[in-house]
Parts: sequence; C-alpha cells; structure tokens
Amino acid sequence: MATTNDIKNGTVLDLDGQLWQVLWFQHHKPGKGNTVVRTKLKHVLTGKVVDRTFPADTKIDMAQVDKRDMQYLYEEPTGLVFMDTDTYDQMTIPMETVGDAKDYLLEGAMVSVALHGDEPLYLDLPASVELVITYTEPGLQGDRSSAGNKPATLETGKTIQVPLFITTGEKVKVDTRTGDYLGRVN
Repeated sequence: MATTNDIKNGTVLDLDGQLWQVLWFQHHKPGKGNTVVRTKLKHVLTGKVVDRTFPADTKIDMAQVDKRDMQYLYEEPTGLVFMDTDTYDQMTIPMETVGDAKDYLLEGAMVSVALHGDEPLYLDLPASVELVITYTEPGLQGDRSSAGNKPATLETGKTIQVPLFITTGEKVKVDTRTGDYLGRVN
C-alpha cells in the first residue's frame, strides 16, 4: 500500500476499482491547515480528466502496470495487431484502446503498450513521428502579413495544417500529443 507521497507523473492509481493515470501532481501547503496533494487524473479507459485533491499521507492503491515494447504489424476489423519484441507473441488491441494513436502509426512502428494483467490500457507513442505528405494543394504566398497554413494529408490518412511552402511527397515531423506540424525532415 502506497501513500500520496509516492505519486509521480504517469503513475496509474486504482481508485474505487477504476484505473486513473496521474497527469500532474503538486504537494500544496496552505497558510492554514494540513498539506494536501493536488492531482489531475485521466481515466485510463474513457479518457475523462478530473482534478482530485488528497490529504497528505493518505493511503492509495497503485495499479500494477507493465509497459512492453511492441511493434505494430497490421490492422484488422477488430483492432490493431502488435507483436511483443521479446516473446514474439501477437496481441490484437481494440480500436477503442488505440484511439487517436492510430493516426500516427505506420506498419513496423515501435510503441510502448501499457498492460494491466493481460489487458491493454493505452499506447505510449514517441513525442513526435516523421511522416510523408501524400497530398496537399500547392501554396501561393500572395499578399499576407503573416505566414499562412494549408491542410495536408499524411500517409496515415490524418490531415494536419502545414505552412504554405510544404509540397506533396515531403517528409515532416508531427507532434503526436497535439497533431501539430513541427518541421521538415531532410
């Protein structure tokens, strides 16, 4: 049994039989009263984010989460198939669990999969990925006071906003957390 002093970003807590991932925490000592731990928690299955405050030294249950490096193989109607790079076991992860991560995955990509027992909880993608632009309109700078953006379709099918000078066939770096264009890749 752990206490609130053991909380760290990324820790998964078992609160009332549900799994919550700690996105942010802060130990807070108000002018009067006892120390508290403020947290921002994300429900592992639904993605709902809530703020929760615990009194200091409160006992909490930490969920046993195992992170494994897995390689994305292919898509099935029920989900995406991943292979454990250590044991070569294959696992189909449902689309609900994969979520928006599918927009940044190419066949052969390596990701970290968080498992609770044998149940996949979520995918940890790298902060950025390099993808090729499959289609974008030619951009004309024209008469503007600031640089403009235009839509571009990535090789995974996701559409992002890129600067006007980007052309079809270029490789770009994309932030997997926000979906923002980060720059060209040479």
